[in-house]
Amino acid sequence: MSDLENRATEPLQPERSLSELLSAMTNDVSLLVRKEMELAKEEVRADASRAGNVAKLFGIAGFVGYFAVMMLLFAAAWGLAAVVPRGVAFLIVGVILGIVAAVLAMRARSRSTSSTPSRNRPSRPSRRMHSG
Repeated sequence: MSDLENRATEPLQPERSLSELLSAMTNDVSLLVRKEMELAKEEVRADASRAGNVAKLFGIAGFVGYFAVMMLLFAAAWGLAAVVPRGVAFLIVGVILGIVAAVLAMRARSRSTSSTPSRNRPSRPSRRMHSG
């Protein structure tokens, strides 16, 4: 056999003991876990930043929408003031808003009491075997 053929069958690294192999494997797994944790942290930071930007835009939209509704209410009151006295027009718009708020509050209250389980009754009906 030639020298080249002998080298092809020789291992690149000399044989290592089982403890050396386990140590190397432990180090590799530890490095892999650390890298995965760093990657997960970066992904969470990116997601949190994106969520913060979206929340900021929703906040701005709500703020601007609030002023838009206020302007529309003033426009309705001033438009109504062309027909009735100004004070009465604003009073009518205010009363209508109060009624809408009361209806929404009652609907919210009825939904909140119907969706929470009562403390006196079980959350799921018990099934009993009846012998008949």
